[in-house]
Amino acid sequence: MANYVSTQSSAQSLVSTLFKSVYLQMAAALTITGLTAYFLSGSAAFWNMLATNPAMIWILLIAEIGVVIWLSARVMKMSMSSATILFIAYSVLTGATLSSIFLVYDLGSIATTFFVTAGTFFAMSLIGYTTRMDLSRLGNLLYMMLIGLIIATVVNIFVASSTLYWIITYAGVIIFIGLIAWDTQKLRTIFLQYGSADENGQKLALLGALTLYLDFINLFLFLLRILGGNRD
Repeated sequence: MANYVSTQSSAQSLVSTLFKSVYLQMAAALTITGLTAYFLSGSAAFWNMLATNPAMIWILLIAEIGVVIWLSARVMKMSMSSATILFIAYSVLTGATLSSIFLVYDLGSIATTFFVTAGTFFAMSLIGYTTRMDLSRLGNLLYMMLIGLIIATVVNIFVASSTLYWIITYAGVIIFIGLIAWDTQKLRTIFLQYGSADENGQKLALLGALTLYLDFINLFLFLLRILGGNRD
């Protein structure tokens, strides 16, 4: 019995250590993204470059997608320093592509939405970490809904339906609220199964930070559509 308790305590300590790494890396990435977006929103040189080179917008988007796909697929084969550099690069690229929100929405509504997102994230991540309920079925359903959301978003680019826009917005909020809980529980399971905080364990933590970072950013953007006030 004593050995079982000791083993459980050791496993819990390991999971706590790796989750601390997850949240610290995620917070650092969000800070980098926010500062990059805010700085570039006021940079005349940046907006002049986009105005004179429209292809740069697509280059930024393609680079952003390419980095996250490469990092997700190759993280366990990289050194920890290389993976960290790529995560930082992705955070900067995301900040660059999100810089326009400071031109569209007033700063107060952006700040309010950020804190609402942070509070929601904390609550749902805590549920995912502590619940004994298996969320795997919910996770599978949410990923199927996410695929549908992406398809609907692409369709609405062409049909420009305001009704579909708001359906996508509220569906996006629901989907990413659920994904935060599911991804947190999934990470906890992965950490318990791996059972070590060595370099590969830290790489798993970085991948977890990237996953939750994406959940946070997407939830923030969908909530901003609802809560954001346009600049005068």
